Amino acid sequence: MSISWVLAWRNLWRHRRRTWLTVGAMILCNILLVGLISLQFGVYAMMIDNMLGSVTGHLQIQHPEYLEDERMRQTVPRATEWPDKIAQIPGVRGVTVRATGFALAAGTERSFGIRVVGVQPAGEPTVSSLPGLVKQGRYLKDGSAAEAVIGARLAENLKVTVDDELVLLGSGRDGSVAASIATIVGIIESGFPEVDQTLAQVPLAFFDDTFSMRGEAHSVVIRLDALNDLDSVAANIQILLPSGDSLALRTWEELQPGLKQAIKSDLVSAWFMYAVLIVLVALSVLNTQLMSVLERTHEFGVMLALGLSPGRLARLVGMETCLLGALGLVIGLSLGLALTWYLSVHGFTYPGMEELAARFNLSGRMYPQVSVLTTLWGPLTVFVGVLLAAVYPALLLFRLRPVEAMQAV
Repeated sequence: MSISWVLAWRNLWRHRRRTWLTVGAMILCNILLVGLISLQFGVYAMMIDNMLGSVTGHLQIQHPEYLEDERMRQTVPRATEWPDKIAQIPGVRGVTVRATGFALAAGTERSFGIRVVGVQPAGEPTVSSLPGLVKQGRYLKDGSAAEAVIGARLAENLKVTVDDELVLLGSGRDGSVAASIATIVGIIESGFPEVDQTLAQVPLAFFDDTFSMRGEAHSVVIRLDALNDLDSVAANIQILLPSGDSLALRTWEELQPGLKQAIKSDLVSAWFMYAVLIVLVALSVLNTQLMSVLERTHEFGVMLALGLSPGRLARLVGMETCLLGALGLVIGLSLGLALTWYLSVHGFTYPGMEELAARFNLSGRMYPQVSVLTTLWGPLTVFVGVLLAAVYPALLLFRLRPVEAMQAV
């Protein structure tokens, strides 16, 4: 080891209390950054999984223009053949087929415009949490029965309940009048206003007969085991799609642009908070190193008089700062990683959170997401900030004059 590094290390401990206070600030900052960034990305993953599990899934196969227009004629041919093909791909948790139409729904006294979704009763629970949110009655069982489950607010507005009839009147895929009567077998309370107020789910075969779909549907919905599998699964599905532009594979970012924008907005505000924390630690190091340089003005003056160049003195101050930052980096990163890893395995929750989440068929525990980015980004940024904080004290050494410095008390 170079004598300069040994000297720099010994200089750190001239004032042990001050050194440990500065290192302690870096350790605390690094623990917070590792924990908060990991938790933040873990919460994003939970938000995405919960939202996509309720509505859209991670991926969908659609007609190329369906996402913008949602017209009845923009369908996926032979859609029911896709689940068997896609279910074999590693990372796929569930696949189902949906067809969507709009109709006027009438109860015993009132009528409202609603969204009617044809689903596969056996496949829908593998991609959506809605089947587990039936508060009254049951979910769909028979794949072709004339039955429906509707949102709780829609049931209130129509003044209907389980076992009542729901009259549907709309337009079929071929332009014909779509009219049918379904028995309400279940009422869903999801917590999402657009679902509870406007949604009715019916068996896919019943939807096909009512809206003249002729075996076609509007989307093949795919849910993954983990969000990290998105790219690999999407690449495998893309291989299965026919050549040309007859079908399009949509990711969750295209299906839920509002969710993506909300995450970006939250990231910006979080990075601002992290930046303030890092700046405060850097200022603490700047104060420590500036005091160290000023206290040793006489010593530095003697060293300059003996022929040592200002550059070597500045390099010595930089080494001291590097060792200071490295000490805070190693200890803070180790403690932060240990804590975050434990929580990523066991999770944690707030009082009452699990009970609230259970009402919406969701997980009540949060799990930080441990990765290279979430673990190293914060501590390495702190380390760089610490090194930058040493620039000003080091530059002061180039302005020292040996005679004046030796006269300093």
